[in-house]
Amino acid sequence: MYIPPARYEFKYGVQDAHTGDQKQQSEAREGDTVRGEYSLAEPDGTIRVVKYTADPHNGFNAVVSRIGHAGHPQIVATHGSGLGYGGLGGH
Repeated sequence: MYIPPARYEFKYGVQDAHTGDQKQQSEAREGDTVRGEYSLAEPDGTIRVVKYTADPHNGFNAVVSRIGHAGHPQIVATHGSGLGYGGLGGH
């Protein structure tokens, strides 16, 4: 009995300005081969992109990359906080 190859395709995305959540994914299957890609916004301001394929011969393979430059919050020391070394208020 002949069974036609499995086939599907989907896409979705989220972009929430209130929470900063930003991500998307797409995937397609043709027979025994799946190809896809997803991306998401990292807390450091970069975008992580993952492109992947999967099939019975090669298994699952992914290539991960980043777009942008990581930004980290600047920590500013203030005097007179009442906290000494160790955070216990000692001198």
